[in-house]
Amino acid sequence: MLLLIFITESGVFYFTIYLHKYFSMIEIGKSRLMNLMMRGDSFMSKYSINQFIQQTVQDKAGQDFFQLETPRILEVNLRDKVWAKMGSMISYNGKIKFERERVLEHGVGRMFKKAFTGEGSSLMKAQGNGQLFLADAGKRITLLELDNDEITVNGNDLLAFEPGIEWDIKLMKKIAGVMSGGLFNVTLKGRGMVAITSHFEPLTLLVRPGIPVMTDPQATVAWSGHLKPEIRTDISFRTFIGRASGESFQMEFSGEGFVIVQSVEETISDRNSSS
Repeated sequence: MLLLIFITESGVFYFTIYLHKYFSMIEIGKSRLMNLMMRGDSFMSKYSINQFIQQTVQDKAGQDFFQLETPRILEVNLRDKVWAKMGSMISYNGKIKFERERVLEHGVGRMFKKAFTGEGSSLMKAQGNGQLFLADAGKRITLLELDNDEITVNGNDLLAFEPGIEWDIKLMKKIAGVMSGGLFNVTLKGRGMVAITSHFEPLTLLVRPGIPVMTDPQATVAWSGHLKPEIRTDISFRTFIGRASGESFQMEFSGEGFVIVQSVEETISDRNSSS
């Protein structure tokens, strides 16, 4: 406590100032500063290169076959092989060999399906031992573990899957499904991990009996493998060809299951640029 006395013509004034709490705050501040210095940090260090490395360094603790290093970078702890989207490799270490999917590698039937659907995204096989890092144009990655399940994925949104999973190209019942902006779909089933991508956070819509779900084909990422979507459109076939707008036709899902959608409509140029 500090006592101040002022004498003026009007009289004597007394001022009492309590300083103990201010000195206490100063002591606390000094203590925190010392702690920071003891740890080797400083007020400027949060923007240093070392601090950046600590915040973004690879997580070496996990050893799962698939694990997310960031929401947009997939790490594959490769011990044999994996199927991945062509051009999705951003880095790797170890001895890994990359081989593009051969034309007849999966049989003549699948080759004709790919030609008929105008598939814009090919697969590559990564084989060997090491750590493989995959990404696709900064899209958000979602990991799904299939346990004798079946899921159909928009071909452009399929990033990688384990080699033990069975897969096939899904043909739509109507030609409109083939021509909807270069769309093609891949059905995956069995046991293993699958990595799919979406622009921003995906939204899952539940499909219930008697309550069909309508989606824009260019915003549709994946759906339950047993669902059989139908294409709904009111425009003529002649005006349909070459049309880029997804709102002119929709996919209708009936039955029971789920549909995953994203907040961005992928155009033909988007699909070609990311393949």
